[in-house]
Amino acid sequence: MPSRTSLPRICIALGFSHPERLLEHARREAESGERFLEFRLDYLPVPEQGLKVIADFLALYPDAYVLATCRRHQNHGRFNGSIDDQYRLLNAAVDAGACGVDVEIESAETPMSPRHLLDRSASVIVSYHNYEGTPALAPIVKRMLKVPATAYKIVTTARKPSDNLRVLALAKAYPKTPMILLAMTETGFPSRVLSMANGCVYTYAAPSAAEGTAAGQVCARTLRQLYRVDKITKAPKVFGVIADPVRHSISPAVHNRALQARRIPGLYLPFLVSPLQLKDFFLLAERLPLAGFSVTIPHKQRIIRYLDYVDPLARRIGAVNTVWRKAGKWRGTNTDAEGIKVPLEKRLKLAKSSILIAGNGGSARSAAFTLAGCGARLAITGRNPDRVRALAKAVDGEALAIEQAVTRHFNAVIHATPLGMWPHTEACFFQDVIPGDIVFDFVYTPQETTLLARAAEQGKVTIPGLEMFLEQGARQFEIFTGESPPRAVMERAALEALAEQRALTHGLSHNEGRGISH
Repeated sequence: MPSRTSLPRICIALGFSHPERLLEHARREAESGERFLEFRLDYLPVPEQGLKVIADFLALYPDAYVLATCRRHQNHGRFNGSIDDQYRLLNAAVDAGACGVDVEIESAETPMSPRHLLDRSASVIVSYHNYEGTPALAPIVKRMLKVPATAYKIVTTARKPSDNLRVLALAKAYPKTPMILLAMTETGFPSRVLSMANGCVYTYAAPSAAEGTAAGQVCARTLRQLYRVDKITKAPKVFGVIADPVRHSISPAVHNRALQARRIPGLYLPFLVSPLQLKDFFLLAERLPLAGFSVTIPHKQRIIRYLDYVDPLARRIGAVNTVWRKAGKWRGTNTDAEGIKVPLEKRLKLAKSSILIAGNGGSARSAAFTLAGCGARLAITGRNPDRVRALAKAVDGEALAIEQAVTRHFNAVIHATPLGMWPHTEACFFQDVIPGDIVFDFVYTPQETTLLARAAEQGKVTIPGLEMFLEQGARQFEIFTGESPPRAVMERAALEALAEQRALTHGLSHNEGRGISH
């Protein structure tokens, strides 16, 4: 294995149950330019078959690096042999051309320690995995350092946002020790990217044919092109979006491309934060530190209690979608107003127009206060009558039951609920006739929702949620960076991300090796 500085920064984890499939996927990755691959021999019913695959692959791609792993089932692998059998296989993998091996600490600390592999100039990665959570890690590092190795890999399971911090802290605590650090699950995804900014040796990715199928694991192309892990600086500005769910969000694609277009050394990451984890998230935000972040469902209202300052409009709305830090204080605003007003004004004179808002959450409140300020006549409907009445009263509007709303007619209908959002794209707020000439759906994943498709069939003018997303996102970019937003770049990035999401939704990517531990 090459030195720490010359080793490729992304290792593709390949776990397949047939040697032919293993070689096929390894070749596919090599043809796309990847040169560092992990072969999970334990995934093969006959692990010895993987030895020929290693030799055949390296004969085709002699400049590639293969890391061999044969994890025992006692340690969440699939190999049922003894530790002696495990080391025999790993030795044979080195004979076949593997430049290094990954040995779990449970095997590495036995009398059959892998020191002899180090003597053979093979790299030895000693690894620790925790599939339950993220425990106190200092004792684990102390235990691992007793075993000589080329590098040490610590993989935990993130149950809350701050677990990312606990894992990444090891890089600062042991700056001279080569480490591979990450937290599994979607909650732990930020650790996969930020570990590289903290000096870790490399990070892991899924094979390209498995993009988006393993929680927290993405393909190398995403890590390289979207998050620039090959070129990441040691102290990038970190931005992000908090949501639950967050996987559908195209904000990382749009904002990262915008940062790159403006040559700003920063990263924009997705943070999965459940409704009960906001306090824990701010612990992460303070210590990373985060420079700013977007806020979406379900946090737009609850986030206010954690902020030091909220601008007057956002305070009246009772919802915040943009948070940034200034002079050590967390500040909040709501950029949805521009995202709502600008698309509608292109098609409608807002003053005295009649508009029905479907919903009563943060986005609906943003629409109601924005449009009330423009002089529109508002009606509010939704599935929570008490909240509908409260919002209607706050903006001097009319509260309607859904059954009442569909018997009326409005200049425009605004849909501000999550219904129809990916992955539940078949859902639709209105089951039959949509009671408006213009239909504006705030949902942007997918780009054409079931509601918009029905509206088009009924001859309505439609406004996709992407228009709102881009307007409010451009304003967020200005707030975060102080730079003018590259609008054309952001739009192209959004359209590409939505197209890719459609491909994934239609099942164009499948992963036989789903569930690879890291």
